[in-house]
Amino acid sequence: MANVVRAALVQATWTGDPESMVAKHEEHARAAARQGAQVIGFQEVFNAPYFCQVQDPEHYRWAEPVPDGPTTRRMQALARETGMVIVVPVSEVEQSGFYYNTAAVIDADGTVLGTYRKHHIPQVEGFWEKFYFRPGNLGWPVFDTAVGKVGVYICYDRHFPEGWRQLGLGGAQLVYNPSATHRGLSAHLWRLEQPAAAVANEYFVAAINRVGQEEYGDNDFYGTSYFVDPRGQFVGDVASDTEEELVVRDLDFDLIDQVRQQWAFYRDRRPDAYEGLVQP
Repeated sequence: MANVVRAALVQATWTGDPESMVAKHEEHARAAARQGAQVIGFQEVFNAPYFCQVQDPEHYRWAEPVPDGPTTRRMQALARETGMVIVVPVSEVEQSGFYYNTAAVIDADGTVLGTYRKHHIPQVEGFWEKFYFRPGNLGWPVFDTAVGKVGVYICYDRHFPEGWRQLGLGGAQLVYNPSATHRGLSAHLWRLEQPAAAVANEYFVAAINRVGQEEYGDNDFYGTSYFVDPRGQFVGDVASDTEEELVVRDLDFDLIDQVRQQWAFYRDRRPDAYEGLVQP
């Protein structure tokens, strides 16, 4: 019997406040569960606007503790209600002055399995993240969930192949990449990098982008979220570039073994020759 996982993602427009934003995602999750989805992921800092378009201390207010903050607890209840694994990206405050761009991974029974903190923090026009966030310090965890081994890589991380590979070496079968990227900056890379990472590391990738414009800047988030398989092929259609959308797709995890046996990239790695890659 095929090892098929029905997976979902949400690309959403900003509602104007966290309460309605969380409520909207809860309804998307319930709709996904009604379609038989077993795992779902949301976009980068899903319960807030993408405030990093500006540098202003007022935006530290969006941060909350993980896993003991209100949004994570609410998502735990949602996971128990729907029986789905949920990937929950938020702005995290660990203690005063310690902020991270984070995603919690919640198992289908509501257990918080752990968190991933974004490693690579951009500081360019419209993406002033170093003003807010410290670099991630929790490594590259792969979470053993009810649907299989799930990893997370957040937005700007996707430009760096090292983390993709670490997740593959950790056994990831599906990697969620919650993002916030806009037209004109790197749109031509959006349909290139994640499929290339899926091929190089031989797993499924869920690429999630925000959609629409928000009040803190001119970024026009272009959606086009998708799932891609280990052969680099889109699973179903790519989402709209202008409209909010729930995407639900069947992922055949048996394809991972087939591709790894056929292409054998992990067999032919040469870590003994790579020491120069980690020299500063």
